[in-house]
Amino acid sequence: MAKTSPVEFINQVKAETAKVVWPTRKETVMTAVMVVIMASLLGIFFFGVDSIFDAIVQYLLSLAG
Repeated sequence: MAKTSPVEFINQVKAETAKVVWPTRKETVMTAVMVVIMASLLGIFFFGVDSIFDAIVQYLLSLAG
């Protein structure tokens, strides 16, 4: 494999960075809002599932005691 000089590497990095399509502020905010909403919904869902399992385990333990 051919060695790349540091200057050539930096030039390649600049060329590749110029090709990147960065998201707009609106896209970034909308994505962040969607992440917060989905994380909240999943948190509520798993809290509910955990509460149901807790109730089942507590009931089964009360039968054994």
